[in-house]
Amino acid sequence: MHPTPMGRVLFAAGLLIAPVPLLHATLPQEPPRAFIDGTGPGWRALGENDFAGVNGNADTWTWKNGMLLCSGKPIGVLRTRQKFTNFEMVVEWRLLRTAGNSGVFVWVPEMALERLKPDVLPEYGIEVQMLDHGYRAQYEKESGKKGDWFTTNGDIFAVGKSRLTPFPPLSPDGSRSFPRKQLSRGAGEWNHYYVRAINGELRLWVNGEEVSGGSGAEPRTGYLCMESEGSPVEFRKIRVRELP
Repeated sequence: MHPTPMGRVLFAAGLLIAPVPLLHATLPQEPPRAFIDGTGPGWRALGENDFAGVNGNADTWTWKNGMLLCSGKPIGVLRTRQKFTNFEMVVEWRLLRTAGNSGVFVWVPEMALERLKPDVLPEYGIEVQMLDHGYRAQYEKESGKKGDWFTTNGDIFAVGKSRLTPFPPLSPDGSRSFPRKQLSRGAGEWNHYYVRAINGELRLWVNGEEVSGGSGAEPRTGYLCMESEGSPVEFRKIRVRELP
């Protein structure tokens, strides 16, 4: 029996419609990303002339082909020549050995850097931590204590005399904003951080996703400082954009 003209229309329509669910079923479900690369109006690169030494040796910090290299010794910081209040920052970083430790300090006042001795970190600032995944095992082995008060995926916390109300989830003592996702890559691999700091609120994106932060920072203006903390580390594509 041959279909009627109307039947042929419905049959043809069925051929067109039937594959649609199959098509949607095969589409990959990618999570949202905010991978900001530091390009566009207002962004500028920070290079060798934008930084000043604080308490390192002559070979603690070196520049090579636009990349900032840190030996990790002595413990200390390298600061920007300019102070920042409201800004965005991107930086790519990689630790060169297992259990490596580094970070970026935000809003460090000048008084915290004056006459700072080698092997001492500033008593002010909000730290955006950069920590290798092997750090916990090393800490627990050397200290005999449980390493549950930090993570290796982008903690945010106030240093010393600075103040910050961290976003949850929190560390056991409530002082740190723990990342909501574990997105950091291990030693030898590049990580991408995007930091947004506005009116005392700081938020961190790790490899494209927001994970941690805090609000109510005091002080909320100061230098950006790259951290030397015992481990060789490399930084590249350091860029900032000032905000109103």
